[in-house]
Amino acid sequence: MLIYFFLCIFAAKMQSLFILIAVFFLQFTDKVGSERVCLGVEALEMRKERDIMLDNMDYEVSPVYLDSVRKLGAKVMHTSRWINGATVEASSEVIIAIEKCAFVDTIYLTRTADDSSGIPFVSLQKRIAIDSVPGAPPTSTEQLTQLNLLPLHQAGYKGKGIRVGLADGGFYNADSIETLPKEQWLGYADFTDDKDSFFGTTGNHGSLCLSAIVANIHDYQGTAIDAEYFLFRTEEHHTESPKEIDNWIAAIEMADSLGLHIVSTSLGYTTFDNQEMNFAYADMDGRTSRGAQAAIIAARKGMLLVVAMGNDGNKAWHHLSTPADADSILSVGAVNVAGEIAAFSSYGPSADGRVKPEVCAVGAGTALINPTNNEMINGNGTSFACPLIAGMAACLWSALPQATNMEIRERIIRSADRYAQPHEQYGYGIPDAWLAYNMQLSTNLQPIYSASTAEKIVKDGHIYIINKGQIYNLLGNKIN
Repeated sequence: MLIYFFLCIFAAKMQSLFILIAVFFLQFTDKVGSERVCLGVEALEMRKERDIMLDNMDYEVSPVYLDSVRKLGAKVMHTSRWINGATVEASSEVIIAIEKCAFVDTIYLTRTADDSSGIPFVSLQKRIAIDSVPGAPPTSTEQLTQLNLLPLHQAGYKGKGIRVGLADGGFYNADSIETLPKEQWLGYADFTDDKDSFFGTTGNHGSLCLSAIVANIHDYQGTAIDAEYFLFRTEEHHTESPKEIDNWIAAIEMADSLGLHIVSTSLGYTTFDNQEMNFAYADMDGRTSRGAQAAIIAARKGMLLVVAMGNDGNKAWHHLSTPADADSILSVGAVNVAGEIAAFSSYGPSADGRVKPEVCAVGAGTALINPTNNEMINGNGTSFACPLIAGMAACLWSALPQATNMEIRERIIRSADRYAQPHEQYGYGIPDAWLAYNMQLSTNLQPIYSASTAEKIVKDGHIYIINKGQIYNLLGNKIN
C-alpha cells in the first residue's frame, strides 16, 4: 500500500498525542457491494440527450468499506465516487489501524489538527477582498458590453432553462437579498464542517459572485438573470487545507447528480496553512491534484466547469492554481473594462504547456451587488471575472440547447479576440457572445471523447484526442 508522505510526518508528531484528530482522504481499491448513484431526472435526461453512458464512476463508494472504517473509529465526512474514496476524521491511532486494511489503496493527509490555530483572518488565497478602484466604477452594462452579451439578451437568451451551480464560501444574505431571484433558486448544500450558518456573517464572497450571474435590480443586471442556480459551500472559513479540495469534489459530484449544466468556481489552491502540503508549479498539470482529476471527469459527464485562474500574477508565485489547471474546462483571467489585463491575474500556461487561461472577463473593478444593502459596489479578482463567463455560457447554452458542454466551451474560446495568438495572461482573450452564438461548428464529440480507448495529447498548447490511431480536436472533428 502507498501511504502519502505526510502521514509519516503526522504519525511522528502525534506519537504521544493520540487524542488529536486530523482529516484524511482514503482511496479504496474497488467498489465491492456498491450500488448505482441516484441520478436526478434532469441528470438522466441530460445523459440520454448527449449519449453519455453510465459507467463505474456512477456507482457509489463501497458501503462495506465505509462501515469497516467507521467500526475502526473514523468519522466519514463525505465520499467521492469518481475518485473512489472517503474523507474521514480520525486519530493517528485509528488511521494506523485503517492503513492495515487491504481495501485501502492510498491514504492522504488533508488537514492536520492544528490547521486552524493562530489564523485570525480568512486567507486571501481563496477569497478576493473588495477594493476601491480609482475613478467611477464600471457598470454592469459595461461588463456585459465587453462580452458582447447584450445582443443575446435582446434576442431573449438570458440563461432560461440552464441550471448553474456556484461552489464557494461566504453566502451572506443570499437567502434573503431582494436582488437575487428566489423563484430560480434550486437549493443549497454544505460540505464544510464550519459551525456557522450557511447564510451567516462569515463572508460574502459567494454572494458577490452569485450577483454577477443572477442579480437584477434597477440599473444592474447579471450575465444570466433567468438561469436557475444551486449553492454549494465548500470553503472552510478559518483554514486553507487540501480538505477543501475534497469538499469541492463532493459538491461537483452532487452537481452531476442534480443535472446541473454549469458550475462556477471562484476558488483555487496552491498553498496551505501546513506548508508541507503546498503544490509546486509542476503539479499544475491538470492531472496531479484530485480537484483537477474531478474537473476532467465532470467534463466527461457533460458539465461545463468555469474556474477562476487565481490572483498571483504580481507575486513570486505568479502561476495558475488548481482546479483551473484542468483541461476541458474554462479557466478565467481578469481584465478591466478597457480590456487591459489586471496585473494580479495569474499566468499560464499549465505545467504541461496548455494555454491558460482560456478566456478573460472584467475582474478589475467588477460591478457587483453588496448583499448587505442591495447597492452596487466594485471588486477586484479573477473570482469576479469567473461568474461573468459562467453566466455568458448559460446564455449561450439557452440559445443552443442541443449543444454539448464541449461545443459551448469551444464556441466561447473560438470567439475570443486573441484566439489566433494566445497569451500567457490573456489566454485566448475576451470572448464575444454573439459571435459564439452565430459561428458554425460541426461536432461528433461524445463517441470520441467518451471512448475508453481515447487518450489526450498536448501540442502547441492545444489538446487533441487520439482514438484508434485517429487524431481529433476537442469537438470530435478529425485532424489530418
